[in-house]
Amino acid sequence: MDCFVINGGSRLKGTVTVSGSKNAALPILAATIMVEGETVLKGVPDLADVRHMCLMLNRLGVETKREANGDLRIVVVDEMNCHAEYDLVRQMRASVCLMGPLLGKRKKAQVSMPGGCAIGDRPINLHILGMEALGAESELTSGDIFLKAKKLTGCEIFLGGAFGSTVTGTTNVMMAAVLAEGRTVIEAAACEPEVADLGNFLNACGAHISGHGTPRITIDGVKTLHGSEHVVIPDRIETGTFMIAAALTNGELTIQNCRPEHLLAVIDRLRCVGVIIEREGNHLTVSSARRLEPVEVTTQPFPGFPTDLQAQIMTLLCLADGNSVITEKIFPDRFMHVAELSRMGAQMRKEGSTVIVHGVKRLIGAPVMASDLRASAALVLAGLVAKGQTRVSRVYHIDRGYERIEEKLKSLGADIQRIAEPPGSSPS
Repeated sequence: MDCFVINGGSRLKGTVTVSGSKNAALPILAATIMVEGETVLKGVPDLADVRHMCLMLNRLGVETKREANGDLRIVVVDEMNCHAEYDLVRQMRASVCLMGPLLGKRKKAQVSMPGGCAIGDRPINLHILGMEALGAESELTSGDIFLKAKKLTGCEIFLGGAFGSTVTGTTNVMMAAVLAEGRTVIEAAACEPEVADLGNFLNACGAHISGHGTPRITIDGVKTLHGSEHVVIPDRIETGTFMIAAALTNGELTIQNCRPEHLLAVIDRLRCVGVIIEREGNHLTVSSARRLEPVEVTTQPFPGFPTDLQAQIMTLLCLADGNSVITEKIFPDRFMHVAELSRMGAQMRKEGSTVIVHGVKRLIGAPVMASDLRASAALVLAGLVAKGQTRVSRVYHIDRGYERIEEKLKSLGADIQRIAEPPGSSPS
């Protein structure tokens, strides 16, 4: 198992290019199950989760080939298998997005329930309700959700949940409805850019979708989808992480290949903190004032502040001059990084779904352990600015969502190394 060893104190400076979006690539990869002919996807990041999804597609009769230039070529060769098995699903919750395309194209889907998650309860009941509304029968058997339908018929579906719209539920229902008979209208649909990118891909394959990226998506079913070429959008969470890295280290970064319009809430909060952000097309230049102001941050569905940047901005606010308040409205239990940041000298108080952050003068390097993807990014950021050495264990979490992050940070001046962790050396 690998870990990162970071010697803090280096000021980040230079240019970094953002990779394609993991959260956009995964449902698009799942959607290729429905395509007749070859799909070429550009900008798909080389991540553990992407490789895992390709392995699942291979088991479901879909060939995937990574070209030397990074393109993914994908073609369906066998439609017999409809079972996404537990040994793979348990490793990545996003595997549930195979449910919609399998049901839509092959009229049956057997997908293992993904189980628990470090960031809190993430039920899939809305996914199943959406499939049933389209005409599917569902059954839970031996830990698997089994869906089948002689045909799917368009309808009106409401997908609002207790914590807002469901992103993966929206993509699942959208994919199933593409090949259904008639018109489907999804109300309270998720508006995230990744949902819009999936809609753009499906339309390029011959689907008739409108309103994707808004709360009301209309889908007129088609009989078939054909192969196409598509460029995956840049990763807005990676962009935000590097913006915060620049602010933390009092650095100056030019961030290339990003979509600032996907990060307006993040830009707003960072500017209130004292971060200087200049935009030129699809590039951002980010620098920081020496004094960081405290702010209030509330995570919300897009276009609000993303939950996937909550841990990272918490690290930044640990060094603000005053008290900040962070409220988590998407995953109220997503605070496992609080204890690890406290090991580094951060001062915080958790009250339900809110954390009060008392700014300190400095963080101190320490052995810490990543609990999930975004928490691991927050701990790496903390290590960059901490006094002394930080060892971040279980970095396989960060490999799920950041392409070669240590190499990118090194190129910007960070003192970071990936090493094989000795057995039994992880903090307990």
